[in-house]
Amino acid sequence: MYLADQADPPTLPQTLQNIHDLPHARRSHNYIHNTPPLVDTTEAGPFAKLMASQIANGGAAAPAPGPASAAVAAGVGIPNLKDRLLPKLEARGGSGGAGRRRRDPPADQLPVPETPALPPPPEASTLTFTTPRRRILSTRDHDLFLASPAFRLVQAWVFGLSDAVADRPVSSVGEADLSAPVRTILSVLDEAEELVRQSPPDDQGGSRFGNKRFRDFVDKVKEHAPEWHARLGVAGVGDGAAAAEAATYLAHSFGNRLRIDYGSGHELNFMVWLLCLYQLRALSRPDFAPLVLRVFTRYLEVMRLVQSTYYLEPAGSHGVWGLDDYQFLPFLFGASQLLHHAFITPLAIHQELTIEQYGGEYMYLGQVDFVNRTKTVKGLRWHSPMLDDISSARSWAKIEGGMRRMFVAEVLRKLPVMQHFLFGSLVPAAEGMTDQGRGEAGDDDDEEAEGGGGEVVCEEHGTNHRHQAVGWGDCCGIKVPSSIAAAAEMRKKGGAGELRRIPFD
Repeated sequence: MYLADQADPPTLPQTLQNIHDLPHARRSHNYIHNTPPLVDTTEAGPFAKLMASQIANGGAAAPAPGPASAAVAAGVGIPNLKDRLLPKLEARGGSGGAGRRRRDPPADQLPVPETPALPPPPEASTLTFTTPRRRILSTRDHDLFLASPAFRLVQAWVFGLSDAVADRPVSSVGEADLSAPVRTILSVLDEAEELVRQSPPDDQGGSRFGNKRFRDFVDKVKEHAPEWHARLGVAGVGDGAAAAEAATYLAHSFGNRLRIDYGSGHELNFMVWLLCLYQLRALSRPDFAPLVLRVFTRYLEVMRLVQSTYYLEPAGSHGVWGLDDYQFLPFLFGASQLLHHAFITPLAIHQELTIEQYGGEYMYLGQVDFVNRTKTVKGLRWHSPMLDDISSARSWAKIEGGMRRMFVAEVLRKLPVMQHFLFGSLVPAAEGMTDQGRGEAGDDDDEEAEGGGGEVVCEEHGTNHRHQAVGWGDCCGIKVPSSIAAAAEMRKKGGAGELRRIPFD
C-alpha cells in the first residue's frame, strides 16, 4: 500500500489497475453479491482509504491529510465510479411480481413441427398405378412439393410413427403384438440379410470406397420383390402394378446401385415403402408401434450389415458436422422413446455402461453405440461433435423437438436430398411439377429409378447450374469413403484393439 506522505502517489488509473488486478474470483464474488468494499482498507494508507471512500460514497469527497487531500481540494476531479464498478442488482420477484422477467425466446427460433392428420388410405380403384420417378428437378419443383399434400402426407406418416413409440422401449412390443403383415415384413428383411451373405464383397486391395458387389445384392432384391409383395397380399392389386410401384421404394431403401452410397434419402425410401403398404391397406394404425420398434430396428440391423459389407459411401455427407454418416430417423424415434424417461438423461450417451445396458431398448443409444464402434478415434466430441453438443440439452423433449425441426429442414426441405425422391400414385407429385416421362434415361436401372435421368437444375447457394442426374454434383456433396470402411481396413491391418485417441485428449 501507499503512504500519504509519499512524494509521488499513484495516479487514479494506476489505482484502478491495482483493483482490476485482484483475483478474478474475488471480483466476481463482489459483483454478484454486492459486498463492499472492493479494496481492503484495514491495512491501507490514507490514499487507498480515500479511494475506497470515494467508491463507497458515490464520489463524495472525504477529508484526508497530505497531498491526496490537497489534490482533491485543488479540484482534481475523481470521477463517480459507483455506477461503473458496482453494478445495479435487481431483486428477484415472485411469479406475479415485477422483479424477475421471463426471457423472451429468440425471434428466429423455429416452432416445433406438429404431427399433421394422416389421411385415410385411398380407394385402389381410384388410382392409376405407375412406376415412381423423380419429379423434383428444380427449385420450383421443390417449392411445389413443399406446398403439396404429398409433403404433409410424408410428414404425417413419419411423425405419426414417432408419436406411437413415445416412452416405449423396444421390449414393449411382444410377439403377440405383431400382425401377419408385420411378421411378413420381418421375414422379408431376414431374407434380404441372407442375400447379403450370398453376395460377398470383392477384394479391393484396401480401398475404402464402395464395393461393386453391392449391385449384385440390389439386383437380387429386385428379383425377390414380386414374391415378397405377393406374400404381403398386394400383388393382385391393379394387376400387379401396385406391387411394382411399392417395390421401387423397397429397392431404393438399401442404397443407390450406381453410386454405391446411402443416406437419409434412402432411409426415407424405406419409410415411404411402409407408407405405400399402408396406402394399399396392408398395414393399419395398430401396426404403428411394431413398425418402429420391431420392423425399423430390424431394418437398421440389415443396413449396418450392408454398410459394413459393401463399404457404402455416405450420400452427401457433412463429415463430422453431420448428425450421422447414414441415418437420421433412429435419433428422432429414439428421442421419442426417451421422452419422459425417469433416469436416462441426454448426457447418458457418454456413459458406456448405460449404452451397453439400454442400447438394445432405445434406438438413440443404440445408434450412438454403433457410431462409437465404427470410428477410428475415441470420443464423441472428436468424431461426432454434433451429437456431443446435443447431449447438453436439458431434456429429451428439447431433443425430440429439435429432431422434428431437423427432419423437416434437413431432409424434406433440402433440395440435394429431395431431388432424388420418387413420386407415383401412392405418393403423388404436385400439379405443375416437371415430368420428363420415361425413356430419357436410357435403361430401366438406376437412372430410371432415380426417376428418368436427365439433368437437375440446382440453385443452391445463389448459383444456378445444371449437372447430370447420375452422381452428385459439388452442390450436392462430394464422394467420400466410408468411416466404416476405414475402421474395417484398420482392423484388417492388425489394429483391432483400443481405438486411437487424439494426442491431446
